[in-house]
Amino acid sequence: MHSAIPHLIELQRVDHLIVAVRTEIETFPKRVREADAKLSGARTAVAAAREGLVNSQKDRKKFELDVQQWKDREKKYRDQSGAVKTNEAYKALQHEIANAEAEVAKAEDAQLEVMMASEEAERRVRHAEANLKEDETAVTKERKEIESSQAEKKQRLESLLAERERALAPIPEDLRELYARIAKRHHGSGLAEARDGQCRGCGMRVLPHTLQELRRDPNEEIYRCESCGLILYTLEPIPVPGTASGSERAASSAANHS
Repeated sequence: MHSAIPHLIELQRVDHLIVAVRTEIETFPKRVREADAKLSGARTAVAAAREGLVNSQKDRKKFELDVQQWKDREKKYRDQSGAVKTNEAYKALQHEIANAEAEVAKAEDAQLEVMMASEEAERRVRHAEANLKEDETAVTKERKEIESSQAEKKQRLESLLAERERALAPIPEDLRELYARIAKRHHGSGLAEARDGQCRGCGMRVLPHTLQELRRDPNEEIYRCESCGLILYTLEPIPVPGTASGSERAASSAANHS
């Protein structure tokens, strides 16, 4: 195996960690926006509830005024009824009094409904304000956690970038460039392990000769998968001469005695 392979393996490990940490860092602005959106929604709910209460209070005052106006008319007609001279005029005033009484009753019914609606509007305002206070506390806590985690991840990224420089230092320039080109095409991976006769990057078969060369040490050749192009390495043990299995030794003994 090429002497730079262990350094390339370490470089790839660090690169994968860097990608993972950067991906996490990129999520923080979205998480902050989502937290702010939650708070914005709660504030909008409070504003809507307060507007509903104001409108309800306006309706309540309107019907209170209507009730009073019809009561004033009824009183005026009753006061006039004592001064009329003819039966027709008296009947006309009685009709107006009855109509005013009916309108008073209608206005009072409407006033009662508006009062109930106003009480419900006040309840909604209290509920929305309580929710807003709860959300403000939760979002403040969440933002602090996000900021703390973001600072931690940025510190971790700086540490990994320094670690990457250390892993990169012993690798020859030509192999750095080769690794970078391959990794760019393979989502950050420049190497793949050859194990059990397969490239673990793409799953295709690796030639026995290539596997044998990968196990040979020292070996300053770089071998790549013929299918996906990833740089191959192996962690499988190098066969040691004279350690054949029991069945192989039995077969060899039988051949020697034949």
